[in-house]
Amino acid sequence: MLRKFSTWENAAMKRWLGIAALGFAAIAFALPDNDFHFAIMGDRTGRANDRVYQQIWHEIEATNPAFVINVGDSIEGGDDAGTGAEWASLKRIWQRVPYPLYCTPGNHDIWSPRSEEQFRKATGHPPNYSFDYQNAHFTVLDNSRTDDLAPEQLRFLEDDLKANAARRPKFIFFHKPYWILFLKMGSGEFPLHQLARKYGVSYVICGHAHQFIPLARDGITYAAVGSSGAGIERGTRLGQGFAQGWFYGHVQAVVKGDAAELTVTETGAPFGRGRSFRIQDWEKTAKAAAE
Repeated sequence: MLRKFSTWENAAMKRWLGIAALGFAAIAFALPDNDFHFAIMGDRTGRANDRVYQQIWHEIEATNPAFVINVGDSIEGGDDAGTGAEWASLKRIWQRVPYPLYCTPGNHDIWSPRSEEQFRKATGHPPNYSFDYQNAHFTVLDNSRTDDLAPEQLRFLEDDLKANAARRPKFIFFHKPYWILFLKMGSGEFPLHQLARKYGVSYVICGHAHQFIPLARDGITYAAVGSSGAGIERGTRLGQGFAQGWFYGHVQAVVKGDAAELTVTETGAPFGRGRSFRIQDWEKTAKAAAE
């Protein structure tokens, strides 16, 4: 015969179950829950080749990413009067895309108060913003009108990283890769890198150069991701090509747990050969392409 629990025992059991439930919920919340992939697009302009840009969109769509984020220079820009029409034309392409698109402001996108207003309207975001996907965190900054990150952007970045300290992995996106000079000169002691190191940022991703340029320091991967339609004629004029980072393509990022792996994919024919490599394998890939 089953024994009935006393009122005291019932109350104690309920308290224990309540505490256990809270403990299990806290553990579940703390565990990494990342399991997704997303795509990164390079510059579309200047000197946009829309055939390349649309082909890269088709290649990205075939991978069914959770979302796409670009590194800026979506429109040619430079003329306040024509800005609205340029964004409207581009949005006709974007409207066919069945997943979210996050835009980074480039110097072709924002150059004046009017163009900033149009960027906000067209993209649905302010120039500086952040977002989460599962347990990962993404910070987008605006250095469209400065060569580096202005003090207000660095303040925004620090506040944002501090508020999301527990999230992993963390990505920072902005357009102009001014960190190239600091890192190639051997110095990591500049404010952006100090903040990225302090708050556990995994990747700093930029565009602007139309050339793929990866660097790493203190476990942080920096990359200018190259062109997704912007002109690469400069590299061609210099007699350079794929081995020097002058090619059309995009990046696929696979996020599992606290880690992310980025794979660069060159566009296929007729604009490329469809080569693919992990970002950390670039030196080996470039060497093989040059032989």
